[in-house]
Amino acid sequence: MKALITGGGGFLGGAIVRLLLSKGARVRVLARGHYPGLEALGVECLRGSVADPAAAASACAGRDTVFHAAAKVGMWGRYEDFYRDNVAGTETLLKAARAAGVKKFIFTSTPSVVYPAGGAEVEGWDESSPYPEKSESHYAATKALAEKAVLAANDASFSTVALRPHLVWGPGRDHMVSTIIARGRAGKLRRIGSFNKLIDTAYIDDAAAAHLLAAERLAPGAACAGKAYFISQGDPRPNWDIVDMILDAAGAPPVKKSVPYPAALAAAAVLETAWRLAGAKSEPPMTLFVLRQLTTAHWFDISAARRDLGYSPSVTIEEGMRRLADWLRSAGE
Repeated sequence: MKALITGGGGFLGGAIVRLLLSKGARVRVLARGHYPGLEALGVECLRGSVADPAAAASACAGRDTVFHAAAKVGMWGRYEDFYRDNVAGTETLLKAARAAGVKKFIFTSTPSVVYPAGGAEVEGWDESSPYPEKSESHYAATKALAEKAVLAANDASFSTVALRPHLVWGPGRDHMVSTIIARGRAGKLRRIGSFNKLIDTAYIDDAAAAHLLAAERLAPGAACAGKAYFISQGDPRPNWDIVDMILDAAGAPPVKKSVPYPAALAAAAVLETAWRLAGAKSEPPMTLFVLRQLTTAHWFDISAARRDLGYSPSVTIEEGMRRLADWLRSAGE
């Protein structure tokens, strides 16, 4: 395989890079940053944005497979910035890939593309779940537009697929885990009322493996061509149980304190208003989206990924936490 990975310097992108290298693939990365660690592994690293047609064309030249993992993430910021990176960037990369003769395009999407504005109890949803008329965030809205573009591009000469891994975590520089640990150690985490809803997570190695499986199965007329798939461990757990397991892996105490839901709702609304009025670029410590994520269930049926991709989670959550604890100790975290 001659592969291009966008966002190869990120948490999931880096895991995909390492997995492909272990399988003997020739790997090229397109990213905005400089990653000497990847270069030391023999990765060809190009610097640039997927939204730049010239950079996208150079990155796709001579490749047969593209893994598009780069994205603007987060729950705060200007719509224009999310649109540029997530929608225009994906469309530019699709055009460059097709022009370069790339045969396979694997897109890293998110389950957020099906979350309706105002929140919902997501319990066992599968890929028949429709895109909502209005999304929860700029991130979700633009990732949905990008996913639609990727799936619509699938045809007899250019095969595409979208994967929706949910809350990817594990050893490494992971923003979600790092944030939980930092806030937990600082005593800034609070449970919301008595809510402790079931959520799905995806361990990093299995999330990366799903991408390779998709690439291996993807072909014109394949069952997965032109489709999207939820990816997780298939083992939903109460959300605060997961948080406490991560804190325990870091040697930090569990979250005991709580705040009533009405107070949390009011705080989120006030903070969002204050941040908007101030034109702040940083994300508020609490938003309405995060509040809804902490107080609603969100887990998915991964039967389709098992059937069409041959996906089977190989790491239990307990084993993943042990690996996370080992990594945190070795990294001095």
